Amino acid sequence: MNIRAAKSAEATESSVYIYSEIKELESLNLSKSELAYVEDSAKDEARNISRINRFPAFLYLVKVSSKKLAKEQFQEKLRMEGVKCFKMLASQKTKVVSVSSLSANENAYYLAEGLALGAYQFLKYFSDKEKRHHGLEEIILHGISDERVTELQATTNGVYAARNLVNEPLSYLTAVQLAEEASKLGKEKGFKVEVMNKKKIETLKMGGLLAVNRGSIDPPTFSILEYTPENATNEKPLVLVGKGVVYDTGGLSLKPTAGSMDSMKSDMGGAAAVIGAMSAIAEAKLPVKVIGLIPATDNRPGEIAYVPGDVITMYDGSTVEVLNTDAEGRMILADALAYAKKLNPALVIDLATLTGAAAVAIGKFGVVAMGTAGQEAMNRLDNSGKEVYERIAQFPFWDEYNDLLKSTIADVKNIGGREGGAITAGKFLERFTDYPWIHLDIAGPAFLGSDDSYRLQGGTGVGVRMLFDFVKSMA
Repeated sequence: MNIRAAKSAEATESSVYIYSEIKELESLNLSKSELAYVEDSAKDEARNISRINRFPAFLYLVKVSSKKLAKEQFQEKLRMEGVKCFKMLASQKTKVVSVSSLSANENAYYLAEGLALGAYQFLKYFSDKEKRHHGLEEIILHGISDERVTELQATTNGVYAARNLVNEPLSYLTAVQLAEEASKLGKEKGFKVEVMNKKKIETLKMGGLLAVNRGSIDPPTFSILEYTPENATNEKPLVLVGKGVVYDTGGLSLKPTAGSMDSMKSDMGGAAAVIGAMSAIAEAKLPVKVIGLIPATDNRPGEIAYVPGDVITMYDGSTVEVLNTDAEGRMILADALAYAKKLNPALVIDLATLTGAAAVAIGKFGVVAMGTAGQEAMNRLDNSGKEVYERIAQFPFWDEYNDLLKSTIADVKNIGGREGGAITAGKFLERFTDYPWIHLDIAGPAFLGSDDSYRLQGGTGVGVRMLFDFVKSMA
């Protein structure tokens, strides 16, 4: 999707105008019958988008009101109106659309964002992909600065990249291919990617990543993504860590097939979010040094798979009693978080589809957060979550939860039982950190069974826009 700014009005196939009061439509020179039609439609909130045929072009007039809505709720409402507009545009196979606001210019940004995100399609495996394509190729924004349009293009591309990765099946997206996709994006967008192969991972003694990989026929990878702009405002890097389990059967603690394992190609949603965010940050040339770490493997019950009862020596030398091989994400993240110590980070944020407990707790409506970073960092991330409507719910992180992870034969066990499952997973990870750190469990919103406005069925790319806004705030 190409998104660009326009200095002045251009003739396009279709034009979307946002308004809040009928009098704002005077500049459009509507006829009496057109104005009457719009006024009648505007009385019903469900019919707040009026389409006027100005053959060969169409006008789409979108009435919105911010009354009784918080800022972030109004912005989200505009995004949702953008999806409605997209569906109408797609029915006409529109190729180019312009978006303007007759009230606050910034309104056009959020509507265009929803339009762009709602226009995503994953058609790679259809034999008639050309026929299925909706046709929309370009969005032209009026009244928005070039900088903001560049950001919208970058974040849209980043979300698309993350969604593509999550939607790819294991038959294509192995751990090796995930690293290759990150490398391709790095070359295209301007960040470096170093990929460690299995031999290097063995040399580093990343026991958690190697243990999870033992049942697989495909080797693991550990990718380091580095974006270092010349004008970086930070000396110590922000480090982003993404769980890269490209498929999770549960290992020998096998998942049920129906409704559980069948969507587990999405278990690398955290890795996809980090890769997508790095892409967006580099494309927009944000002046902040950021490093991404992606431990990647699939989790299968192969001939030499690790088993419940095994004791694994991790990268940092500590030992873990494995009581459930389906708690594999924390095993590979632990090695990556321990590795992050050598990077001397200002802050580390990890993203992972880590626990069903997080999804049960707050559903698809937000992201579970916890960690050891100061409240200022958490508040800043919370603000970014509100700005892009990927809201975070901060869970308690009391020391007492550590008691649930005590092992009788090793330093720690990898599960803590049913109580506080999302939190004990976080407390497990905490053991491998010695720096300010935030853990984001994105299990609820990372992969959807059906469309939720512009968050479409399949991979949503959750985390990309929030991380981008957070890094932008650091600049």
